[in-house]
Amino acid sequence: MEVTERELTHPWEGVLITPSASADVGVLVLAGSSGRIDRERARLLAEQGIAALAIRWFGGPGQAPGICEIPLETFIDAVDLLRSDGARRIGILGVSKGAEAALLTAVHDPHVDVVIALSPTSRVWCNVGPGRDGERLPYRSSWTRRGEPLPFVPMDDSWTATQPSSGPIAIREWYELSEKTFHHLVAPAEIPVEKARADLLLVAGGDDAMWPSLPFAEHLAQRRRAADAPVRLIARHDAGHRPRLPGESPASASPHFQYGGTTEADALLGAAAWPHVLDMLGSGG
Repeated sequence: MEVTERELTHPWEGVLITPSASADVGVLVLAGSSGRIDRERARLLAEQGIAALAIRWFGGPGQAPGICEIPLETFIDAVDLLRSDGARRIGILGVSKGAEAALLTAVHDPHVDVVIALSPTSRVWCNVGPGRDGERLPYRSSWTRRGEPLPFVPMDDSWTATQPSSGPIAIREWYELSEKTFHHLVAPAEIPVEKARADLLLVAGGDDAMWPSLPFAEHLAQRRRAADAPVRLIARHDAGHRPRLPGESPASASPHFQYGGTTEADALLGAAAWPHVLDMLGSGG
């Protein structure tokens, strides 16, 4: 399907990719801590007849350089843009920290109809990188709502990587240690997904080396089921942190972090999730 790309510079950098025919469905596409505008994923959705908006939500002009006290209004405004552009069904597709943002936005914005959370967390974590003041420490929430920081779990900086320092490291154990160290802060930081009216699709790999996204996804699913709220969980125990949807190029290796999984397993997880992505966006699940 032919698509049209419209570059955006305000209120954030981004791209709106729309199909040639009018689209009733609009999706906000959020990358994780890479901070990139995920054009490839947005284009893939647009080729399926979906209006896809990919934005830079930190690290751009006028934004915090890191994921530190990012206003949830950033994403609510993006949802409003899709609605004003004609979309009647709104989804948010986010990966990792972008999935954290997607889930929280759906809790606070009833206009979100679908959340597709790839490699999600079930709780709010502290900042990744510096805030507007240029400081990384002391730890602060990743997110704010109406100017107030959301409760969060900080990191335990006593952790040290077990891998040699010369190569990329797996930091999953850092998150697991931090949960134990700050166990008294976990409950207030839980994402109350049962309050979201959106349908929820969770996609996670059991070999995630960044954080325990499959246990997080299972916890989110339990919260939804306990509230009789719709949820789907798609998982592969051999996949890592970066599932790849059909048509996407393999994720590139990082000199800093191990992500777990394999190219094949990550693609198989994305392929298993893809029909559910299209079904939930197109038919309401």
